[in-house]
Amino acid sequence: MITTLTLNPAIDRTVEISNFSAGAVNRVEKMSDRAGGKGVNVAAALVGHGHAVSALGFLGRDNAGIFASFFAARGIEDRFIRLPGETRTGIKITDPVRCETTDINFPGLSPAAVDLDALRGQLAALRGGWCVLAGSLPPGVPVGIYREFITTLKANGVRTVLDGSGEALREALKAGPDVIKPNVHELEALLGKTLSAETDVIAAARELVIGGVTLVVVSRGALGACFVTASEAVMARPPSVAAGSTVGAGDAMVAGIVSAQVCGLSLAECARVATAFSLAALTGKSDGEFAARIEIIAV
Repeated sequence: MITTLTLNPAIDRTVEISNFSAGAVNRVEKMSDRAGGKGVNVAAALVGHGHAVSALGFLGRDNAGIFASFFAARGIEDRFIRLPGETRTGIKITDPVRCETTDINFPGLSPAAVDLDALRGQLAALRGGWCVLAGSLPPGVPVGIYREFITTLKANGVRTVLDGSGEALREALKAGPDVIKPNVHELEALLGKTLSAETDVIAAARELVIGGVTLVVVSRGALGACFVTASEAVMARPPSVAAGSTVGAGDAMVAGIVSAQVCGLSLAECARVATAFSLAALTGKSDGEFAARIEIIAV
């Protein structure tokens, strides 16, 4: 079983506006709502490739229906704890003319102490397998919560993947997650320096490997992603594609990493699979269409 944890999920509302202009009247051309949040997106990508997934986290009781329907339709085991109130809505404004996306993110619901204790119990019961801890922390949750959870999971033989940022990531690194996937901007913020060249990114990733992380994956947008372990480093360079919505592309890469790890693939094949997952999410096409076209370079 693969488990995903989403402490701060959101309903992803995507609106399409050509030539979007801040401070002006804009007319929406298309709109869609989807159950989202980083761990939710990871779970959806994994079940789409035949993996059994259980999803944990917190949901607002008042609008949980969209999530319950989403999980049921995809065969994701719903183990979310329900809280009073509504799950937040995150807005993405996509501009097909300028090929730009604007994100408007709201804070989430604050779980009570009893809710956090209930979640601790769920995590403590896990044995073996993988757990993906992904996304921001809701208001009122201690910044060291991922560190605490990773420590608990590792003690029970669960391998961990962390996709977080800021102080939550900094604290979590002290527990030594097996895999992390920062983007290059998150890595720069973490280390307090600019990483312009590919060699700089690899060197920075190696610092984190030395600190106890087994695999560091640094996504660099259209430039691809660096996959770094103690003994290897590969760069996955994707083909140029016409991207649609960016919703879930990074999360799909996390799902590809986990899928490759579960299947025992080499680092190069992990890079190929993870990048193909991401491109499929960007374009709405099959990941199989891209896998053979991704250039893998040992660095």
